[in-house]
Amino acid sequence: MHILYIQTVNGAVVNHPAYRNNLLEAFGSIPDNWEPFVRVDRPSPTQYQVNESEKSVYTKINGVWTDVWLPCRNMTMEEITVLHQAEKDKWALREQAANWATWIFDEATCKFLPPISKPEIGNYKWSGADNNWREAPSMPETGGPYKFDFTQWAWVAV
Repeated sequence: MHILYIQTVNGAVVNHPAYRNNLLEAFGSIPDNWEPFVRVDRPSPTQYQVNESEKSVYTKINGVWTDVWLPCRNMTMEEITVLHQAEKDKWALREQAANWATWIFDEATCKFLPPISKPEIGNYKWSGADNNWREAPSMPETGGPYKFDFTQWAWVAV
């Protein structure tokens, strides 16, 4: 674990946090104007949220400096509509996209889902011709590179 400190002047931070070991190497001890700092990761937005800021604000909380981030905000309906359309466009442009024509767009996850759950055991791929999962042949171990051709239901050299 890396221990961090941040330089202060008259109660305000100066520059960015530094590793304890670097300060010890440079100064022989932690200078009086360097105070403990705890790094806090930027919040991870959920599917329909966005981060409001790219940078944190260094704030002293209970005697320790830390990153403070703005909370994630919920997307507007317009942003959600744009996101949905971008996913649908990306889906439609995939190679051999017709194979997955019966998959359903799930607004809750912003992903396309198969109409039938995939079997848990075996090497199954979606067969658009059958509208079901079908056991697929193993990819050849020599030659290649290969891609799976859903029309031929076989691995073909690229």
